[in-house]
Order: sequence, then structure tokens, then C-alpha cells
Amino acid sequence: MLKGKTALVTGSTSGIGLGIAKALAAQGANIVLNGFGDVDTPKAEVSALGAKVAYHGADMSQPQQIEDMMRYAEKEFGRVDILVNNAGIQHVARVENFSPERWDAVIAINLSSAFHASRLALPAMQAAGWGRIINVASVHGLVASAEKAAYVAAKHGIVGLTKVIALENATSGVTCNAICPGWVLTPLVQKQVDAKAVAMGLSNEEAKKQLLQEKEPSMQFTTPEELGALAVFFCSSAANNVRGAAWNMDGGWAAQ
Repeated sequence: MLKGKTALVTGSTSGIGLGIAKALAAQGANIVLNGFGDVDTPKAEVSALGAKVAYHGADMSQPQQIEDMMRYAEKEFGRVDILVNNAGIQHVARVENFSPERWDAVIAINLSSAFHASRLALPAMQAAGWGRIINVASVHGLVASAEKAAYVAAKHGIVGLTKVIALENATSGVTCNAICPGWVLTPLVQKQVDAKAVAMGLSNEEAKKQLLQEKEPSMQFTTPEELGALAVFFCSSAANNVRGAAWNMDGGWAAQ
């Protein structure tokens, strides 16, 4: 379905981003990966699906590095047809204890990076008459949790940015939508599970159940593969008129 298209997925060396990159690769898209840590393994996994793969290690908190990444993608593949803004970090603290440095870092990576990548991708999409911007928000773009001020603010901001981009391109072939997952068992969430297990003297499996029952009625984690399938749908002709949606895949979390 996506043969000849190029997808750039930020924060895609593991977790949700890698799941989405692999789903798009399986549909024939060229893939530009981005992120830290092990690069060779995700590149090999995506290549195994038959995709052409490139990598850029831009620090998504740095606008100049984002510009370098976009230029690199254009040089490698011509243009970015599908932009998936997925890069994100987390910090947990009450507002009065939340350090300004951590606030700035979360906002820069979780929100500002999506703005910078989108503003750079849009002109080529508009000129081509086709494009997809998919912002990985969170159920925390729809509801809040205590001690996650910067994350919740950034994800609410991502949902708002999604709607603005969608409206500004509403009569074109360029769409913008947001995915709002609940708990996904990524390395980031596994750290929260581990911390809960230690703090409460629980097994890892019991800690997972505790985490899920606090918020997610389905009592099951959403998977990167499921999120990847939703991203593929957003890129399909069936989603041509899905514009500005904040699509929650959260096991009923926001329905409560």
C-alpha cells in the first residue's frame, strides 16, 4: 500500500516507534529511523521486512538537529511522505517539586519537536498533494494523572497541534491525526512496573496488574503492533477524511 512512500518515525529504535516503523515497512514504505541506544538491531528488523532503511540520530530537543534530520531524509529518499512524531520522555514529580530543567526537557522533546518536524515536512507534502502526519500523543492528551505535569501538558498540546495542522490542510491531501495509547509495555513503562514492584514488594506480574487496574478497564496492555496497525490505517485511502482525530487505544481508560 505504501510502496514508494517514505516514513520518518522519531524515537523509533524501540517500543511504540519501532512497532509503527515496522508496520509501515511491511506496507512497502522506506523508513527513516531516529533515536538513541542500539541502532543495528532495529535497522536489521526493519530491513528484514524488505524496506530501505536509513537512520539519523537527531536529539529531538534540538531544533537544528531536527532540521539536519529532515534534510538527511530528503537527501536519502526525496521527501518525507509520512511523519510520525513519536519521540518522548517522562518525569514524575509534584508540581512544586518539578525542576524547571526537567519541565523544559519534557516539553522540548514531547511537544516542540513535533512542531519543528511538522513545519519542515509540510511544504513537500503540500506540493505533492499527499501526506500523513501522525502524532503519538497519549491517553494523557485527553485526561490527566497526578505527578505528570509536563507530560500531560505536552500531550494535551500535541492533541491541539494535531487539530490545527488538520484544519490548516483540511482541503488538501495532507492529513494529521493523533494516536492516544493507554499503557503500552515499552521499556519506559517497564521501568515504572519495576519501580512499583520494588516499592510494594510485589512480583513483576503482580505489579503489572496493579498498574493496569488503576486506570485501564481492559486489564491488558496495548501493543506496539496494534498501534502500528492504526498508523497504517491512517495512511490508507479509507482514512482520507479522518482529520484532526485524537484516537484513543486505551482499554477504556478515557471512557470512565
